[in-house]
Order: sequence, then structure tokens, then C-alpha cells
Amino acid sequence: MKKVIYVFGSTILKEDSLPIEMVPELKKRCPDFDFQIKDPNEEWDIPEELIVIDTVMGISKIHIFESIDEFTQFPKVSIHDYDALSNLLFLKKLGRLKKIKIIGIPSMIDKQKALEGVLTQLSLE
Repeated sequence: MKKVIYVFGSTILKEDSLPIEMVPELKKRCPDFDFQIKDPNEEWDIPEELIVIDTVMGISKIHIFESIDEFTQFPKVSIHDYDALSNLLFLKKLGRLKKIKIIGIPSMIDKQKALEGVLTQLSLE
């Protein structure tokens, strides 16, 4: 069974579009994973271990967040960050979010560099 990875982002906002732009290449290069583009504010099935790829404002390199508490230490500078984080915090409070790993991508990173960084992290899975 393929490991599911949720990809958050927005095709409307350039600074938040990179995770979605990378999905075709990630699918091609990582056939053992099931990449699913999701709206962070909609309802979706929550796997025992949730893995998310998302743009994170305020970071300068790819960062792996192993918990929501770590994620909240970074500044929130866009509505998207607030919405995604709010929903994840709500899911945690409800006890529906057991384990999470967020592969955070800076908004101003080169696409190829971001792709290689994500591929490196996925090879560790």
C-alpha cells in the first residue's frame, strides 16, 4: 500500500503554489507514495501518520516539522498559514491528529532545489 502524502497550496497565490507545482514530478519520481492535493480547511481522511508538504512563510530552507507545537513557533504571515495551522490544531484538539510530519517549503525557494529537498526527505520515509 502506498503511503499517502497530502499537499497543501494554492494555484492562485504564486508564493504558495510551489508544492502543487511539484506534484507531477514527485509522482513520477516517487511511485511508492500517493500524493494528494488537499485544501487544508476541508474535511479529509486522516491517516495514523499524516505527512504534509506545504509552503511555510518565514523559513529560509526546507524544514521538517515533527509536531504542531514546533510548527507554531514560526511566525504566521499569511492567511493560508493561519488557516492550515488552525485546522490542524483543531484536529489535534479533537484527538483525530495522532502523528504529523510537515515538510515545510520556503515560499522563495528555487523549484529544483525544493524538489530535491523534498525527495531527500521522502527517501528517509
